Amino acid sequence: MKLLLGKSSLKSILFISLSATILFTGCSRKSTVGSYIPYYGETQKKKTFKPLGSQKIRNSKAMHKATMRPYKVHGKWYYPTLAKVGDTQKGIASWYGPNFHAKLTSNGEMYDMYAMTAAHKTLPMNSMVKVDNLENGKSVVVRINDRGPFITGRIIDLSNKAAHAIDMVGKGTASVKIEVLGFNAKIARTKEEKQETASVGRYYVQVGAFSRPEGAKITKRKFELILEDRYNVIIKKSDLNRVWISGFRSEQEAQDFKEANGLSGALIIAK
Repeated sequence: MKLLLGKSSLKSILFISLSATILFTGCSRKSTVGSYIPYYGETQKKKTFKPLGSQKIRNSKAMHKATMRPYKVHGKWYYPTLAKVGDTQKGIASWYGPNFHAKLTSNGEMYDMYAMTAAHKTLPMNSMVKVDNLENGKSVVVRINDRGPFITGRIIDLSNKAAHAIDMVGKGTASVKIEVLGFNAKIARTKEEKQETASVGRYYVQVGAFSRPEGAKITKRKFELILEDRYNVIIKKSDLNRVWISGFRSEQEAQDFKEANGLSGALIIAK
């Protein structure tokens, strides 16, 4: 929760690149579990935790490029992902409230525990997500503006108000299903919007280029056995038969793959 985007896009991106190992650590400590912290509604608001009011949503190209970079928390790398409308995920939801009210979220907004927002480890910022509480049938729609939670099994950290809406504040956690409804703070309505994929590009690692198709096919099969479905291997035909490994969600993930597999001569292709 320590990511602050400055006025200069270039400075922001350089800051994030140099500080990737520390930017997101605040989010790992924010979940409320087991203990009840009350929801302060409009008629019960306390001076210290009053709603922040309307805020400008951060939705610039520089912000998206920066917040889709891989980051490291507690020794583990996280790779913000491509996402499509309709994507679903099941797991445990937790929530965070007063202790983080008015502090910075990972996209540089102020966290407002009265707003319908949430933290997710990899979804693009400003994704719109429906959260179904599988324990009581209640649902809520939230906007992703933060990273976390970094506890095994947990997939989303809800704001205090959102957690209150699906009746999980007292318990602290709940089994949920989340579904992507749209991007850029909008719910997809049209056919085109529902087919949208949120990403900052597609990346491939080229591991061979052959004049004869047979050489490309042999290399493709070799990497398919090594990868065990973690990534896809394709042949791109142009002037040569090029073998590409696809499925990388960022340039850094592709670079990590090269280094981990000793592929120093491989090319990274951005599309």
